[in-house]
Amino acid sequence: MKRKTPKTFAMLLIASALLISACGNNNSNNSSNTAEPVGNSTTTNAVKEEAEDISPITFTFFGADSSPNWVNMEDDIGQEIIKQTGVTLNAEYDMTGNGGEDKVALMAASGDYPDIIFPKGNVTKLVEAGALIDMTDLIEEHAPNLKKLYSQNLNRLKYSTSDPAVYTIPTNGAVDQTSFDATGGFEIQHRVLKELGYPEVRTLQDFENVLKEYVALHPETDGVPTIPLLLNADDWKIMITVTNPAFLATGLADDGEFYINPETYEAQLHYKRPEEKEYFRWLNHMYNEGLLDKDTFVQKDDQYQAKIASGRALGLISQEWEYQNAENALKAAGKHEYTYAHFPVTISEDVLDHSFQATGFDGYGLGITTSCKDPVRAIKFLDWMASEEGQVLRNWGLEGKHYTIEDGIRVIPAEIQDRKMNDNIPFTKESGIGLYGIISGKYGDGVKDSTDNYYTTNFPEQIVAGYSDAEKESLAAYNATTWKDLFPGEDEFPVKVWGAAYNMPAPSDPEYTVAYQKTQDIIRKRIPEAILAKPEKFDEIFDGMLAELDKVGAVQMEQKYTEYVQDRVKLWTGQ
Repeated sequence: MKRKTPKTFAMLLIASALLISACGNNNSNNSSNTAEPVGNSTTTNAVKEEAEDISPITFTFFGADSSPNWVNMEDDIGQEIIKQTGVTLNAEYDMTGNGGEDKVALMAASGDYPDIIFPKGNVTKLVEAGALIDMTDLIEEHAPNLKKLYSQNLNRLKYSTSDPAVYTIPTNGAVDQTSFDATGGFEIQHRVLKELGYPEVRTLQDFENVLKEYVALHPETDGVPTIPLLLNADDWKIMITVTNPAFLATGLADDGEFYINPETYEAQLHYKRPEEKEYFRWLNHMYNEGLLDKDTFVQKDDQYQAKIASGRALGLISQEWEYQNAENALKAAGKHEYTYAHFPVTISEDVLDHSFQATGFDGYGLGITTSCKDPVRAIKFLDWMASEEGQVLRNWGLEGKHYTIEDGIRVIPAEIQDRKMNDNIPFTKESGIGLYGIISGKYGDGVKDSTDNYYTTNFPEQIVAGYSDAEKESLAAYNATTWKDLFPGEDEFPVKVWGAAYNMPAPSDPEYTVAYQKTQDIIRKRIPEAILAKPEKFDEIFDGMLAELDKVGAVQMEQKYTEYVQDRVKLWTGQ
């Protein structure tokens, strides 16, 4: 039976904060912390005094993504957050790489929760366990910054049409986001492009020709074999570099494992599209030509990253965040010509890359659990983090140390920009810039604050300032200012009214979850098998995979997912 957390229960919990001064693993000196219960009539001055409470308090926190540079808030931004709010986060991040699935499942089974949680795609498990409080009233009464931030998107915070509670606030998706640069697609090293005279890279055939020509000229890099194409198939990252590119290269935007029909909102495993079969056939061809790294389906993530950091991988098909640490190692070593350009490669010239098709406001979010003894203080902390002051701090760092103000404009000094580009990991650990992105809601790139400055540092002038000379040279050769200039823009596609399907809470129906896991097991076994097969065996293996998927319940699973997509459209549009 589905368990929910009624608002009345949430209100009782909040009211209990008057008697209980700590939250989770709070410091013992928090006895002075008090909070007004939701709905309690107070004067404006009393509310103001409550809002300014910065006495020390510690909240436990779990993040379903890894954060390898987290230093327990000992960085500059962390110390400033503690100073301004009194809040310390005793944080744990999932470093296993599986998006917190195992950890969240264990929490749901045991009932042992942190105070605040970023569960990524595992919200349903927590809702079913009654682990998350409904934040609707908390936001209304104690979070003016969050209320303002989400004002045009409040329906998108609701869980479902049947359960319109606000269990999480989106934090990895940004409000009014405008992307000014491309950080995904098909990647080629700058040294390769330069030596070959900056050739056209538009189709799979173009991409293949570049890699093939260069490796023939340079079979070794620094005394070790050059790798034409390197992919990462370790655990869930197989989706990022092996299977997701199949829909991107065949003209779809990212909806996770599904293709969503834009007219009917019907869902289907994207692998069933005939165009994608031809993409995987191309990977099979690349392997049999000796152009795809032979260790693709047996190496671990650290081995993959080490190969990139060595400089011998000419081409990638990925997202920059996925290989960022390895590329940072190249930058730190001064090997900028070994870093990567981004191209919108598709199966043929008549197919457009849909990476920038707009989804509207959408994203995984942050929730407060029923274990939190002071939800009001927690929401006030998240509200401060969403304030203009909090967002500028998270994105820019400390004024006078990480940026200056010149004629009213925030400017990153050259020495700080150099460290961000060439000494990124130590700089991140020291400054905290980039470590607090999911800790509360935020405005996106391109949005300006009350001082007419951008909230984030990702705007055209600053993006260009962060490029190396090698990047600038490649961009100039392609008559581009940023990599996005090479990609089709948002205005070339309709907005997806269902957002990004991969951000939806995973369905909890046992028949769905069992079938989904079975299909994933088949896909992760048969796709590598098809790519590594002799060309004459490819069709047999791939077609056999499709039959296996339906045999284990893919059709029924797709029907259930269709219902979820259609429910989301109804919730968001009111139709």
